[in-house]
Amino acid sequence: MSTIKRKSFLKMSALAMLAPLANQTVLKAATAKNIFFDTDNILKKLIVANDKQVAILLTSVTEGNIVFSRKIGYDFAALSASYATATSAYYHSASIVPKLEILCRAIAGQQAEDGTVNIANLESPPDTAFLVELLSAAAFILSKDNSVELKNVNAAIKNILIKAGEGLSVGGVHTPNHRWVVCAALARLNALYPNKKYIDRIEDWLGEGIYMDADGHYPERSAGIYAGVETSSFITIARLLNKPALFNYVRKNLEMTWYYMEPNGDMVTNDSRRQDQYLDRNITTYYYLSYRYMAIKDGNKNFAALTRQMESMKSFEDDVLNKDLFHFLENELLQKSLPEQIAPSDQYEKFFATSQLLRIRKGNTTTTLFGGVDWPLTIASGRSCSPNFFSYRKGKAILKYMRLSSSFFGMGYFYSEGIKKEGNAYVLHKKITAPYYQPLPKNLRNNKGDYKLTPSTDGRFWNKMDFENRPVSNVKNQDTHISFTETNGAVELNIEVKGLVGVPVTIELCFAEGGQLSGITTPENGNSFLAKDYGKYEMGGDVIQFGPGAMAHKKITDLEGERYSTHFGSLRTQGMHVFITGITPFKHTITFN
Repeated sequence: MSTIKRKSFLKMSALAMLAPLANQTVLKAATAKNIFFDTDNILKKLIVANDKQVAILLTSVTEGNIVFSRKIGYDFAALSASYATATSAYYHSASIVPKLEILCRAIAGQQAEDGTVNIANLESPPDTAFLVELLSAAAFILSKDNSVELKNVNAAIKNILIKAGEGLSVGGVHTPNHRWVVCAALARLNALYPNKKYIDRIEDWLGEGIYMDADGHYPERSAGIYAGVETSSFITIARLLNKPALFNYVRKNLEMTWYYMEPNGDMVTNDSRRQDQYLDRNITTYYYLSYRYMAIKDGNKNFAALTRQMESMKSFEDDVLNKDLFHFLENELLQKSLPEQIAPSDQYEKFFATSQLLRIRKGNTTTTLFGGVDWPLTIASGRSCSPNFFSYRKGKAILKYMRLSSSFFGMGYFYSEGIKKEGNAYVLHKKITAPYYQPLPKNLRNNKGDYKLTPSTDGRFWNKMDFENRPVSNVKNQDTHISFTETNGAVELNIEVKGLVGVPVTIELCFAEGGQLSGITTPENGNSFLAKDYGKYEMGGDVIQFGPGAMAHKKITDLEGERYSTHFGSLRTQGMHVFITGITPFKHTITFN
């Protein structure tokens, strides 16, 4: 069944939006249901935005016209929030109740016998937990409202959630973050319908221990998605089950996350082990509520400043205002005003040893250097395998990434074995070898010629040749060394590739779409070369100068290497691609300023 993400749905529906004017009466803090005094005015904005979404849902939610996805939980929560909020234009509106009933029937109709649902996976406890997070918060809001008109809805959603709880209290997971999502869902269920088996299951999962490295990463190192999910889950478990020790993990992750945030809110994901390695994600999507909660709970001035900064980002309306009112109603601490704000320093050089990632920021100029893929290199979810070893930003001018590839036996992109500090330079390095294979020793042969199916010793391919037991010869080497230095926002990379002579080397630069490039060759199919001298990339008045260039060849296909080309795969992303090329022995210095 096809699914539509909530954000995509809202964007598609924006032009058709015919929302009534929200009640503009000043929030009456002392008497309005579910509302504390709010000097930030955030609740007023949330209510107005939520009412606009409800106006759409009152038309779109019809019997037999429900696409089952996680969005159905957001729809239920949005309708519930407006219904139960005294200053909403839809407070106790009779038009909402039948829509909630339609959604309840749709959800119940999709539950398997064990209470789980099919969303991203089949009869999936984790995906059910993500849905339960939304539905249980909405159920809490409706139960607190306790309107007579909600009798059938409250009974229906209770049946759905209790049935889901049966599956969650025994069901399994796929990934590290799933454990804590399930625990958070069970904690929410227990708050509504106390049950010892929910608590027992939570304790069972927590009994495995919570991994966090010295820098503040969870196992998946997914700053763009799953770290935010885990941090949010730990907040839920800690506050609902009185487990204050869990807040220590939350604080450490949020303190680290600041360094992974670009000035516009984009998240650095080079070192992720999940799909966000290649995705653009903004901090507002998964972190706003966590930063706000901890800022208020701890009186943390830095977190408060980051929360306020997020409220000024372009993504804030879609990621928070349009969908998060129900969170504020369910978790009332979020309704309190932020404490005094003191912004963290925007001048830093921070090296994360656990993932071999360097972040440097000088105001609105930022640099990222990465050398921490997981070895042995395996292309799979759960493994760090991004070839994006460098990125550079000056305000709105963005170099999304730099990659380096050579035609050395189809081994593709350069991946460093860590980062070393040498004087004032950070160094990336990797030596690779590619042999040819001799006949098997006579004592390992058989007359049927039937040998083990094994990978080549360089990991490029497999064959029934028992490679690990064969002598090798004609061994070829390639040694790549990249030295990086930064001075007041200006960057220099000294690149040297040596070993086998005559091998084409390609440096790939990918700039954000929409900018203006100059000093390059005429683009063909989105590709240009910096043949000599310096190029410029301009976006919104900000400029990056880069170079000098070189163009010794024009081979810019199959840069990923045999690991990908065998499966017709590609790592090419959207953007404006500029190439600098050479032949080994290759030595070239590139500056960015």
